[in-house]
Amino acid sequence: VLQIVKESQQQHGLRHGDFQRYRGYCSRRLRRLRKTLNFKMGNRHKFTGKKVTEEILSDNRYLLLILMDAERAWSYAMQLKQEANTEPRKRFHLLSRLRKAVKHAEELERLCESNRVDAKTKLEAQAYMAYLTGMLRFEHQEWKAAMEAFNKCKTIYEKLANAFTEEQAVLYNQRVEEISPNIRYCAYNIGDQSAMNELMQMRLRSGGTEGLLAEKLEALITQTRAKQAATMSEVEWRGRTVPVKIDKVRIFLLGLADNEAAIAQAENEETKERLFESLLSECRDAIQAVREELKPDQKQREHTLENDSGKVSNIQYLHSYLTYIKLSTAIRRNESMAKALQKALLQQQRSDEDGKRSPRPQDLIRLYDIILQNLVELTQLPGLEEDKNFQKEIGLKTLVYKAYRCFFIAQSYVLVKKWSEALVLYERVLKYAREVQSGAGAHRNSLKELPDVQDLITQVNAEKYSLQAAAILDANDPHETESPSQVKDGKPLSERFETFCLDPSLVSKQVNLVHFPPGFQPIPCKPLFFDLALNHVAFPPLEDKVEQKAKSGLTGYIKGIFGFKS
Repeated sequence: VLQIVKESQQQHGLRHGDFQRYRGYCSRRLRRLRKTLNFKMGNRHKFTGKKVTEEILSDNRYLLLILMDAERAWSYAMQLKQEANTEPRKRFHLLSRLRKAVKHAEELERLCESNRVDAKTKLEAQAYMAYLTGMLRFEHQEWKAAMEAFNKCKTIYEKLANAFTEEQAVLYNQRVEEISPNIRYCAYNIGDQSAMNELMQMRLRSGGTEGLLAEKLEALITQTRAKQAATMSEVEWRGRTVPVKIDKVRIFLLGLADNEAAIAQAENEETKERLFESLLSECRDAIQAVREELKPDQKQREHTLENDSGKVSNIQYLHSYLTYIKLSTAIRRNESMAKALQKALLQQQRSDEDGKRSPRPQDLIRLYDIILQNLVELTQLPGLEEDKNFQKEIGLKTLVYKAYRCFFIAQSYVLVKKWSEALVLYERVLKYAREVQSGAGAHRNSLKELPDVQDLITQVNAEKYSLQAAAILDANDPHETESPSQVKDGKPLSERFETFCLDPSLVSKQVNLVHFPPGFQPIPCKPLFFDLALNHVAFPPLEDKVEQKAKSGLTGYIKGIFGFKS
C-alpha cells in the first residue's frame, strides 16, 4: 500500500506540492480501473451504486479502487488546507473530505482482513487507516486520539522496517520520520513540556518543517516566545541598556539565540543557508516594526542627538542594534558561502569534473565585495560613531576580508598567466595580514570567528614560489613563441584549409569560420535595350483614309438643320 501511494504521489504532482494535479490523477485512474474491471456505477442516465465485497476479490485491482478513492479524498483535503489560509470557510469542506478518506480507509482495512490478502498488506492497510485517522483527529485538535493513532501507525511501520531488507525499509522509515513531529506536537498539547524541546530540535535538524505540522509548529514557537516576551523589558548592547516596548522585536530577540544555535548545529550547507535566510527575514520584520515607531516622531529622527547627553534616542539605538544584527548575519552567511566555494575549488583542482558549471575565484571575489560593503555600513550606524573600540574592531575585520579578496583576485590573474599582477597582489595580501597581526592586540577575542590570517600568510608564501616557477617556465617555453603552427594570422578557417594551425578558438564560443557579413564583389549588370530603328522607319501616307473636317459657318449650320451632308 505505502509503496503504491508514494510512487503515485511522487510521479503526479506531490513532489512540487500540487495536490490538485494528484487528485486529477486519482480520478482518471479510478475511471480506468472501473472500465477494466467492468465495475461501472450504472450508465450515463442512471447511477447504480456498487460496493466491493470479499466475494469479488478475485483481482487485487479491486483493492486499488478503494485505495484510490481514499487518496482522492485525502488530496482534495490537502488542497483545501492550502486554500483555507485565505478562505477560512473551506476548512469545513476540508474536514468533510478527511472523514471521507478515513471511511474509505476503514473499508480497505475491512477488505484486507480476508484470507486472500497476505499479512504484509493487512499490516500496511492498518497503518494507512491509523495514519488518516490521526490526521483527522489532528485537524479536530483531539490531541490524545490523534497521538494514539499516530503511535499505532509508527509502531506498525517500525515493525515492517525491521522485518524486510534495508532497501524496502527506507520507505517505512521515511514515513516514521514524517509522523514523529506530529506525535511530539500532540504530546506537547496534552501537557508534555519536554516535547517542545524535541520539536525545536527536529526543526533545527531539518531547517524548517513541512506538511501538516509546518504552520502549527511555527505558530506554537511564536506563541511560546510571546509568553516569554511579556517578561522582557530591556536589552543591553555595548554598555547601554535600551527598553524594548515592541512585541515583534521582543519575540525576535528572544529567538535570536535559538536561531544562532540552530545555524551552528546545521548538518549541511543547504540547511545552514535556509536558516540564515529565515533569521534575516525575521530581522527585517523587526527592523520594519521599529521604523514604524520612528515615523510619528519625525523631529526626533531628524535631530538624533539629545541636547544633554549627546546620545541618540533609545528607539534609534535599538534600530542600530537590529541593523547590526542583520548586517552581521549577512556577513556570516556570505563567509559560510565563501568557505563552501573554497572547498569546491580545492576539489576541482584535485579532480576535474565536467557537467555543471565549476566554481571560479571570481565568485569568491563577489562575496568578499559584499562583505566589505556590509562592514562599511556597520561603521555608519547612528550612535556608534564615537565608539573607538567598535570602529577599531570593524577596521581589523575589514583588513582581514580585504586580504582574502586580494588573494582570490591574484588567483584569478594566475589563471590567465598574468604573473606580475598576481605577484603584486600577493604582496598586498601579506601587507594586510601583517597589519592585522600588529593591530590585533586587545581585539583578539573579536577576531576568533574570522579566518586565521597566519594560514593565509603561509598559503601566500607557497603560492608566490609556485608563481615564480611558473613564470620562469612560461618565459623559457619556446613552444609558444617559435612554433609557427600556433601563430594566429587572423584568417578564418575557410581560407586556411591547406595550412595546419593550432587555433584554440575553434573549440570556444567565438569561432572564426568565415568572414561574416561577406564583403561586396562587382558583378555584371543586367543589359538595357534601346529601340533605335524607330527613328529611321518611314510610315506610309494616310491622308486618303482620314475623314476631312466638316465645313463650318452659317451654311453648314443650315445644312445640318435640314439633314444635308457634304
